[in-house]
Amino acid sequence: MRDLILQLSKSSIYSTKPVGIAHTYIAQKKIETAAKKAGHNVKIETQGTIGIENPLTADEIAAADIVLLAADVKVTGEERFAGKKVVKVATETAVKSPNKLIEKLSEIVNS
Repeated sequence: MRDLILQLSKSSIYSTKPVGIAHTYIAQKKIETAAKKAGHNVKIETQGTIGIENPLTADEIAAADIVLLAADVKVTGEERFAGKKVVKVATETAVKSPNKLIEKLSEIVNS
């Protein structure tokens, strides 16, 4: 299993932990596409059997306004997001409704 953490815009971080490797990349692509469509820049961190790829820095996390955990199991390293707004959804939501998910997160950040 892998964690997939996406940074959207300069101040929003979204994270997902799908069930399997294929789901990791499906969720990654769908959320990345939805985020770019909404005008957000995206950074992706993955964690898995080969370790962490493209890790988020402490500064990037500190700049975040919101964290999305689209996960079916407990996310490793969740403590890194202490003090942030955290939204949790099932991985299926990130895969099936990425545009609505990005819209909802934007509403939360802007409220």
